[in-house]
Amino acid sequence: MSRRPARVPAAARPRPPSVPAAARPRPPFHGLLVSVRTAVEARAAIAGGADIIDVKEPAAGPLGAAAAAQALAIGRAIAGRRPWTLACGELAAGPQTATARVRRIVAGCGERVPRPAAAKAGPAGLDLRGWTRRFTAFQKALPEGVEPIAVAYADWRRADAPAPGKIIEAAAAAGCCMLLIDTFDKRGPGLLAGGRDHVAGWLAAARARGLAVAVAGRVGPDDVPTIVALGAAVVAVRGCVCRGGRRGPVDRRLVAAVGRLWVRADRLERLPVAAAPRGDSGT
Repeated sequence: MSRRPARVPAAARPRPPSVPAAARPRPPFHGLLVSVRTAVEARAAIAGGADIIDVKEPAAGPLGAAAAAQALAIGRAIAGRRPWTLACGELAAGPQTATARVRRIVAGCGERVPRPAAAKAGPAGLDLRGWTRRFTAFQKALPEGVEPIAVAYADWRRADAPAPGKIIEAAAAAGCCMLLIDTFDKRGPGLLAGGRDHVAGWLAAARARGLAVAVAGRVGPDDVPTIVALGAAVVAVRGCVCRGGRRGPVDRRLVAAVGRLWVRADRLERLPVAAAPRGDSGT
C-alpha cells in the first residue's frame, strides 16, 4: 500500500536569514514515523504503512541508541523500502560517542544497504551554550548523507535542557533543516496533555525559521489530527502502535490504524481554501 503524500515545495518553506537557502538541505521526511527496536518490528511497521522507520532502544531512554549490530539488522530488513533514522542518546554523553556509532553503522551498510538518512541526539543535561557546541560537533562529524536532526524536549525543565524556543533559534542559525519536539519523561503526560497552545507556538516558530518539524512524545491516535493541523511534517509514534506499551512489540494493525488517521488529516490540510462566495457583501 502506497501512502506517500507529496512533499511541500522548498519555495513554500520560509528560510532564516542567517543561513543561505542554498546551504540548507531539503528535509527528506513527511508522514508517519514508527520507532522500532528489531528487524521483526521494522517489517511490521512497513507492512502497516509507516513512511519512515526510526531505530531506537526504548529501554535506554527517550532517544536510546540501539547497538550497531541491531541497527544494521534493521537496516537490512528495511532494504531501501523506507528512509530510516537513528536515535543516538543524549549529546551530554559526547557527540563523538554518538557519531562513532553512526559511522560504524554506515560502514556496515556497505553498498547493498542504504545508509540511514538522519540521526538525532537529545539535549538533556546541557545549557544552551553546551548544546550549541555539542550539536555543532555532532553535525560536522556525521557521515556524508546522514542529516542531523535537532531535538527539543517539551518537558525541558525535567530534562534539565534548554527551552524549545532557544533550541529552535540555535538550530536554525546552525543551518539545521529539521527539528524533533519530543518528551523526555516517557512516564509523564503526553505532549498535548497540557493543551496545544505551547506546541502550536513552537511549531510556528520553527517553521518560520525554515525548520521542518517532527512531533513525538506519547502521541496517541486522537492526537494525530491536531498535530498535523499544527503543521508537523512528521508524526512520530511508538507506544500507541505497540502491544502492551512502548516496550512491547510493534503491531502492524495498530500502525495501519494510526496511518489512516495521518493520511486523512494530511489530505485535509492540503485541500485548497474555498473562495468566498460572490454576492451581497452585506455592506
